[in-house]
Amino acid sequence: MNPATLKSVAVDLLAAGAAIAYIRQCRKPAWLPGRFLVARMNWSHGGLTTWGLGHLSIRQDATILDVGCGGGRTIERLSGLAPNGKVFGVDYSAASVSASRRHNASLIAAGRVDVQEASVSSLPFPPSTFDVITAVETHYYWPNLAHDVKEVLRVLKPGGAFMLLAETYKGRSFDWLYRPVMTGLLSASYLSVEEHRSLLVGAGYVGVEVSIDERRGWICAVGNKPDGA
Repeated sequence: MNPATLKSVAVDLLAAGAAIAYIRQCRKPAWLPGRFLVARMNWSHGGLTTWGLGHLSIRQDATILDVGCGGGRTIERLSGLAPNGKVFGVDYSAASVSASRRHNASLIAAGRVDVQEASVSSLPFPPSTFDVITAVETHYYWPNLAHDVKEVLRVLKPGGAFMLLAETYKGRSFDWLYRPVMTGLLSASYLSVEEHRSLLVGAGYVGVEVSIDERRGWICAVGNKPDGA
């Protein structure tokens, strides 16, 4: 192999490695690439979030938790829907927590928002704290999905709603393209429509409804904590 070819191959390998490293930032943003990714997510998830929140009924005085809050745009949206309530956000990425706090600095100063670094596997809240809990583009990466949705149920009030929202699911259009990235590069939980339903029902949620936007490949799963639980 001549030097020019070797150089070309080396450049291609470096570019591929950089692309893979950037994609893997989706799991836990960190350092400068993570900060860029978090900022991009704030912009790119706007349409998905609007669609998903349309499947929830949120009182103006609701107490809300956003799990995996990323750059904090969903927190801002939720705060607007519950102007007399309070919104909490948690993320296990320090970069995401910092970005979310910056994005919501005025709401935090007003006492309407609180953002903490924490894992979904051990949420730092008492049982039956929240009226609504959201998880936007994050449950793919939870360390123990079956356990973690039960942990969410623990801190949800009886009758409260939990929404899982994602921009891809197993069996969507172009699944052949998404599946190797999700299950290979990202080692993510890649669930079908029925697997989303079974996940929530198996954890103890009731009234589970799963909606999809086939054209865009979006999925929204909502379940409630049983009254008296």
